[in-house]
Amino acid sequence: MADNLQSRGGQDRKRINVNQDYELRDWSEKFGVTRERLKEAVQAVGDQADKVEQYLKGGERSSAGDSAGSRGSAGSSGKAGGRSGER
Repeated sequence: MADNLQSRGGQDRKRINVNQDYELRDWSEKFGVTRERLKEAVQAVGDQADKVEQYLKGGERSSAGDSAGSRGSAGSSGKAGGRSGER
């Protein structure tokens, strides 16, 4: 659906249209990133502002952190289990 510049309430405030210069400018300033970085984020997670914000704040890192955290938990469980078995 085309961006209706006359309708700026509700969903329109929660979405980022990278095809509009003023939106690129405003959202880039809000998130403190370049326009290119904002476009990359929108391409990665979609145009919902909250998802883009999370991505830019490190959602990309937290995904990697989650998998590392899972490995850490499994490793910890394995070590704890190994110690229990030794005792």
